[in-house]
Amino acid sequence: MIKKLASYIRQYRRDSILTPVCMIGEVFMEMLIPFIMAALIDQGINRADVGTAALYGGVMLVCALVSLLFGIGGGRFGAKASAGFAANLRRGMYENIQNYSFSNIDKFSTAGLITRLTTDVTNVQNAFQMILRIAVRAPLTLITALIMCFVTNQRLSLVFLAAVLFLSVCLSLIVRAATKRFSVVFERYDDLNASVQENVSAIRVVKAFVREEYEKSKFNAAADKLYNLFVRAEKVVILNGPVMMITVYACIILLSWLGANAIVMPGGDLTTGQLTSLFSYVMSVLMSLMMLSMIFVMLTMSSASARRIVEVLDERPDIVSPEHPEMQVADGSIDFDHVTFAYKQGSGEAVLKDIDLHIASGETIGIIGGTGSGKSSLVSLVSRLYDVSEGTVRVGGKDVRAYDLEALRNNVSVVLQKNVLFSGTILDNLRWGKEDATLEECQAACAAACADEFIDRMPEGYETHIEQGGSNVSGGQKQRLCIARALLKSPKVLILDDSTSAVDTATDAKIRKAFREVIPGTTKLIIAQRISSVQDADRILVLEDGAVSGFAPHEELLKTNEIYQEIYETQTQGGGDFDRPEQIGGDQV
Repeated sequence: MIKKLASYIRQYRRDSILTPVCMIGEVFMEMLIPFIMAALIDQGINRADVGTAALYGGVMLVCALVSLLFGIGGGRFGAKASAGFAANLRRGMYENIQNYSFSNIDKFSTAGLITRLTTDVTNVQNAFQMILRIAVRAPLTLITALIMCFVTNQRLSLVFLAAVLFLSVCLSLIVRAATKRFSVVFERYDDLNASVQENVSAIRVVKAFVREEYEKSKFNAAADKLYNLFVRAEKVVILNGPVMMITVYACIILLSWLGANAIVMPGGDLTTGQLTSLFSYVMSVLMSLMMLSMIFVMLTMSSASARRIVEVLDERPDIVSPEHPEMQVADGSIDFDHVTFAYKQGSGEAVLKDIDLHIASGETIGIIGGTGSGKSSLVSLVSRLYDVSEGTVRVGGKDVRAYDLEALRNNVSVVLQKNVLFSGTILDNLRWGKEDATLEECQAACAAACADEFIDRMPEGYETHIEQGGSNVSGGQKQRLCIARALLKSPKVLILDDSTSAVDTATDAKIRKAFREVIPGTTKLIIAQRISSVQDADRILVLEDGAVSGFAPHEELLKTNEIYQEIYETQTQGGGDFDRPEQIGGDQV
């Protein structure tokens, strides 16, 4: 894990090295000051030698200034190194997430990924800066101060050793207890972020159903749980203070008593200046121990975050291009050769079972079936959003696993069940389909998708700004823009996953007519809940429980397929689309 994280220091190695170098210089200068101060008192002040006192005072001032410069340099280099390290981590995680397949994304919640990119990286950043600065400064100060104490007076230095041993035992017990509690804390951040994300993204539904109080209580429950966990952890950490103060005061009292005796007793081996320097060193030793305890606590907090970050960095995409990929898709023919498919996350039960279909290039295929029948799962295999568990899916006569992913997906255009628009203008969103599309090409695609009808009525037309998620356009408008975006790719296969459910039947008919006229050579797979949306397709696939129940033209299915007959009768004999609840909605990809 450490090796993995260290590889993201990259261009900040120089700053990462200069930071501890500056800390070493700062500590060396600080440790000289009490030693020089002892000489100043004994040889200058006690002897009333103004020249000597001024000399040692000047040397102390120079040491203090040099120490200050080293401290400033350490802070500057440390901040640059830690901030750069965090930036590299976020960039590396984000780039890796972009390469994930759907099955990889299924392993992590959206809120969990956001927490890892923000809170967890910040924890690791703070820990890294502390390692570069405090983790070098504290032990070095401790060791140097102890050495200087023994140089000054070996007998009194035993007080320091006793204090170090006592604090080491106490702090190890505190850190050990705090470690267990902090490990749990950061896992709860996901719950809190999930509550916020879900509420904000669905705020219109919350308000429509007057569920504000419920959402507040749910958020408060997650926040209170996190608060209680933090309090429990901090209750252990705050014991640092009392233990440290007890040790400090005990050392001061012992040094004062033993040191005074050593000065005033005949033949005493201690001077006033040396006792003063020992008081400085005792504070340095004890503060170093306190800083070390803080380091252990911070490392405890960040180790859980580091593990979560490495999980994202180490996750390898399940779906990648082969070593020598096919770059050209010959045509839009699609073959499902005894395909079985099960999601890796979940029960592992097959959602598609022995699917054997053969679709000619340019055909229009309607797909219909109840919720959970496998409609969305089936079409997701065509563009290789998921890989089959058994069997083979071919596009253009070749296994989809043989293609370069970008080449395949540029030729298989998908309008997913959940329509997504991004913040920007309408043109910006359309050009997701084709980055260099001209205004005329965008207008033609919108005309085919019947999106021009509402775009032309907007004051700014194609320059109209779309809010995040398309919140300022209706569901039907969003669907038509997504269809236009897909058409701009000029695909060999076009998949519409229940993508006209929010448009009226007249507009739906216009879109289907445009498909026949504008892209006659494109294979079209249309998932729909309304039979009117697919009845004029060349063939209609009826799915039930992940298996093929029927695959034939509309008229033939009316005669031979009971499921299709039941759906048709429900929708045409006064029932509409909502008389049969199990026919509403579709599979989530």
